Amino acid sequence: MTTADTRIDGPGFRVARQRNGRLVAIACIALALGFLAPHLIPSLLWMSLLTQAVVDMTLATSVGILYRQNGRISFGQAAFFGLGAYTFGVITVREFGSAELALVAALVVPTLIAFLLGLVIARIPGVAHAMLTLAVGQALYEIAFKWRALANGDDGMSVPLPDTIFGIDSDFFQSPATMLVFCWSLLVLTLFGLALMARSPFGQLTEVIRENDERARFIGYGTTLPRAIIYGVSAFIAAMAGILQTLYDGYISPQMLHWSASGMALIMAIVGGPKILWGPALGAFILFFFKDIAGDATEYWPALVGGTLIVVTLLLPEGFAGLILKLLARATGRADRGRS
Repeated sequence: MTTADTRIDGPGFRVARQRNGRLVAIACIALALGFLAPHLIPSLLWMSLLTQAVVDMTLATSVGILYRQNGRISFGQAAFFGLGAYTFGVITVREFGSAELALVAALVVPTLIAFLLGLVIARIPGVAHAMLTLAVGQALYEIAFKWRALANGDDGMSVPLPDTIFGIDSDFFQSPATMLVFCWSLLVLTLFGLALMARSPFGQLTEVIRENDERARFIGYGTTLPRAIIYGVSAFIAAMAGILQTLYDGYISPQMLHWSASGMALIMAIVGGPKILWGPALGAFILFFFKDIAGDATEYWPALVGGTLIVVTLLLPEGFAGLILKLLARATGRADRGRS
């Protein structure tokens, strides 16, 4: 056996292959559950609610990956959520191009803006960084709110879909059954791709930079470009969520860009556990239905959400995802002790 063969078949390679195999298996199971969901949920109302929840889960995931890989908190993530929606809506409604062109532009424009913005603000830490993201988000909100000629101002804009988009009938995007499967599949594939990225050399580099930017630069790594790329990835996911929302609702409004939408996405990520890849999605799912139940019970539901955030922050610093992992670890440990 050659030295190259030894490296390829070594323990580290086998462990990585096993981990990737488990990851593929989990993704396949999750996709299968998504395809089964319309057959297991008889109510169109519940399918519609779940579709909206999955869109929120996608937005929260974009917040989580920014914190997990960059160690940065964004108070302006809704800027890219809304920018994706508005780019698609304005191009389609104002007939600046086809719906297919609008979809591509709605992904590319927010990603490119976030990447360029990341090159500028990547090294700004703490509160100053958070305030800058808030300022960017509110600037875009004000543009959408006041630019009536282009974006119809505070009235928002209906976005009628053409008969087909990329050969797919537009009814597909506005049916709860098909849209639930579509949104869920995109979320699962997004999490799968992010997991692979986190395990790649690039993902490991961003974690090193997150932990100690100065030390990473001292040993010869550039830190600005990797951080900016993560900003772009995060914005791409947020824009995708905005497009899905627009396709399903057929409507866009300035509230999609507002700081309150960014704040809610951040709360979702914190409740779920931003250090764990799937934590923000879990937090979004929990808070979506918690808001729905609390909203029916009292008009003061925002106070309940705030109280929940305080309790989770104090008692579950790693969020509900961290709690689940701890419970699974304990259960696995007990099972192993029972076998021995």
